[in-house]
Amino acid sequence: MPPLPPLTLNAWMRYDVIRRAFQVVPPGASVLEVGAGLGAVGARLARRYDYLGLEPDPISAAVARARIEAVGGRFCQCLSSDLDGQRFDVVCAFEVLEHLEDDAAVLREWVSHLAPGGWLILSVPAFQHRFAAADHLAGHFRRYDPEVLRQRFTDAGLADAQLWVTGFPFGLLLEHGRNLLAARHPKSGTLEARTLESGRWHQPSGALGWATSAVTLPFRWMQRPFLRTRLGTGLVARAARPDDRLGDSGTDAVA
Repeated sequence: MPPLPPLTLNAWMRYDVIRRAFQVVPPGASVLEVGAGLGAVGARLARRYDYLGLEPDPISAAVARARIEAVGGRFCQCLSSDLDGQRFDVVCAFEVLEHLEDDAAVLREWVSHLAPGGWLILSVPAFQHRFAAADHLAGHFRRYDPEVLRQRFTDAGLADAQLWVTGFPFGLLLEHGRNLLAARHPKSGTLEARTLESGRWHQPSGALGWATSAVTLPFRWMQRPFLRTRLGTGLVARAARPDDRLGDSGTDAVA
């Protein structure tokens, strides 16, 4: 097996909780990732699950395809609406929903690809009051308060929603730095173009993958006592399509 692709500092903070959300999913389950970006998370999921990653951006897609197929996963440069009714045990999307104007319609479309009893697992930036320069630059329409995201899940026909707040305290420093940089960077291009580009920003080289893992390790442990608070910068969420769910709902989520 090739080495796993590097994750950014922020991605490591999220991934620590994404793994927690996947604890209810048995090995070998079918997993669809919408908006796979450069495939760093997808390559990890593809080692454990029957994985299909989607990414519309051709630059990111070329990198993602190589990374995901190298570990036995499947990849398509397309949208989930191109899948013609295919269903999966899990549909996941990490840092995607905030880029889409009609998030309610998008969630319904994603749910249409869930098998009965399947799980939707996603991450989004947390708390609308934190919307700032980096959000504008990245092409975000919004951030999510936990109550708003829960309601979106309910409206899409999902149940048993579990939410975890990530990124305290390290994510607060990282977000402050991103906002300072974004405030000095003039916005250019369309919202869609900025969205596609945002997944390629500040990506570490393979040689630095060990460094981002090592630097974030103590902070990943440090954030765990705060997952049930309203502190932090991100949300990881899991909700079920009702009917014979894949496992129990877990007990440590909230916000």
